[in-house]
Amino acid sequence: MGVSGARETIPPDASRVGEVFLAFLKLGLTSFGGPIAHLGYFRDELVLRRKWVSEEAYAELVALCQFLPGPASSQTGFVLGLLRAGPLGALAAWTAFTLPSALLMLAVASGASSLQGAVAAGAIHGLKLVAIVIVAQAVWGMARSLTPNLRRAVIAIAAALVLVLSGGAIGQVAAIIIGGLAGLVLCRDLAASPGDGLPVRVPRRVGVTSMILFAVMLLALPVVSAALGGPGWNMFDIFYRAGALVFGGGHVVLPLLRADLVPTGLMTDDQFLAGYGAAQALPGPLFAIAGYLGPIAAGSAWGALPALLGVFLPGLLIVIGVLPFWSRLRLNPVARSIVAGVNASVVGILAMALYDPLWTTGIRSLADVAAVGVGLVAMMRWHIPPIALVVTMVVFSGAAAAPL
Repeated sequence: MGVSGARETIPPDASRVGEVFLAFLKLGLTSFGGPIAHLGYFRDELVLRRKWVSEEAYAELVALCQFLPGPASSQTGFVLGLLRAGPLGALAAWTAFTLPSALLMLAVASGASSLQGAVAAGAIHGLKLVAIVIVAQAVWGMARSLTPNLRRAVIAIAAALVLVLSGGAIGQVAAIIIGGLAGLVLCRDLAASPGDGLPVRVPRRVGVTSMILFAVMLLALPVVSAALGGPGWNMFDIFYRAGALVFGGGHVVLPLLRADLVPTGLMTDDQFLAGYGAAQALPGPLFAIAGYLGPIAAGSAWGALPALLGVFLPGLLIVIGVLPFWSRLRLNPVARSIVAGVNASVVGILAMALYDPLWTTGIRSLADVAAVGVGLVAMMRWHIPPIALVVTMVVFSGAAAAPL
């Protein structure tokens, strides 16, 4: 009786914080391949296996985070943790997903590891093949759910064509906007379903406060950094501005960071590129490269803390600020038709990302094509866990690259 009574006193959200932490720790240790691949890992683990959210809700969340500056996969994970276990769940999701790669990047900065030689290059190539498999599976599954008719399939194809004509972050935002406008015309008869959508409830005052805090910090940090001095404030200012002004994820943030770190003499180009190369081989968000760049630039391991907080914080503040308005708008019939179009455009965006950069940089031979085909069968028909695919691809690719 005492045990059951104790269980009843535990708030449902609080009781799930540990579950969220462990789920995202697993993802943080196994999610290789960059932000697009991360979204595939999230879908496989949290949408299909654990059923935390519906396919429609997940697509809405992905579309929302693609709109916003910051690391899309980390923002997506943050909101999934918020949905599952409240504010502590959001913090647990972000911490668990970021911590493994951040610690590994700190180790690289300390000279504890390196990625050199043929075997290491082969292992990295194996990770690229894993990413292709994961994203291909995600595109197939999301296409079946989110483009169920010709009209929405046309929207997905149009989104892909937009990216062909105008790639990069601008092309992604344009494809989503065009998808929303097309949905307004082509998806007007979409029936309302109370079970669909992104069921996150954030008070409006919290959202407004978050957006104000984001703007104030963006404007005030350069002044505070100049007044107080010290490497900690300098790192926080540099990385906060980069995280606040970047659309398109981790690969886009790198030129912004380089512009503040290399020309100013805080690090050399060789040091910067070495960190980028190491980040490609690690799981978790590419923004975790701040765990390497911060210590190198600050000359101390403690530089990792302000760098990591600075680069991630603006994106998290923005997504909190937008959520209250998103959750209300999606219930409006007009908004629902727009969201349906946006969901379809996400399928086109993911399909295009599967080709470029994943396929174009990962496939080098017919053997690679065969490996991806076997991996897809193993994932979709035999349902092997992603970590097994990661280990298998890395071992075989690294062994194949080893000198005889």
